[in-house]
Amino acid sequence: MSIGPLLLGDPSPSLRWRVARELEGADDNDAEVVAWRAEIDRSTEIEGLTAELAAAADQPSTAAYLLCRLAHLGYRGPAAATAVEHLFSLQQPNGSWSPPPSLRAGSDPGSSDGPRFVTMQTVVPLRGIAAAGFATDPRAERAYEWLLAVRLVDGSWPSGPKADLGLAGHPAPPEKAYRRLPQGLGCRSATTGAAACLALHPDRCHSEAARTGVSHLLARESRDTSTVGWEISRLLGLEPAMGQVTFYATTDPAFLLELASSCGFNTQDPLVETLATHLESLRGPYGLWEHPTHPQLSAWLSLNLESTLRHLEPT
Repeated sequence: MSIGPLLLGDPSPSLRWRVARELEGADDNDAEVVAWRAEIDRSTEIEGLTAELAAAADQPSTAAYLLCRLAHLGYRGPAAATAVEHLFSLQQPNGSWSPPPSLRAGSDPGSSDGPRFVTMQTVVPLRGIAAAGFATDPRAERAYEWLLAVRLVDGSWPSGPKADLGLAGHPAPPEKAYRRLPQGLGCRSATTGAAACLALHPDRCHSEAARTGVSHLLARESRDTSTVGWEISRLLGLEPAMGQVTFYATTDPAFLLELASSCGFNTQDPLVETLATHLESLRGPYGLWEHPTHPQLSAWLSLNLESTLRHLEPT
């Protein structure tokens, strides 16, 4: 049963536009798709977010996540490119972004081996830039290279500096228990953010780094139900996007499955199959999923999961 026709009645032009393209196979020349695109660009929701984006110009993480939200809604206007250029103007020479002043006192904020860098301060801006369509810009590529350079030896990411980044003979101190990877040295929050950036790059999404990062995340027991759709609730503004280290501390099984799909996994992987089967079991009687915290986002969650599950089928 196709759930597309059920979702096309939603009042959001962004949702209808994405359903038509992702579930119904429509292209940009379809008359209804053209009409919905025009609605998106002049919607009050987009107008409000672009105003917030302009006001957050000097707050890299805030501006970057607003770019993620706009991309999720299908925005393609000039405000995104303007914000991306400003984010690049705040980038350090080595490709990273600087931690806030409270974390970098007495240190070189741009140094990946200094005592004060914070992985998330680069991960969030980079995801916003990639979501806006600039993942292959040379300045973004420099940020991706910085991200690869600070990986731990097992392919996970630390929340910040860990001795000699886990090099042989210098074991990394353990991350805090609530965000520790079950089978890795790194931080679950930082590793999720890094994987989210890699998933948006047309070439790096299937790289060893992306797949190793996602594999670390899949090793965690992820059959939660209360946090399914957490990332969607943030992208649509019903939950705050915050946390200098804990930005991705909440595990969202739907987001994890989306990352796995984007990084080339399919249901032939046993952990992916287990996660997909669990999420499939949560479908309601009409083929839709109910968001556990915000029922008004159920259509968005249903689009996300249906689209992800279709892409997970082995080719």
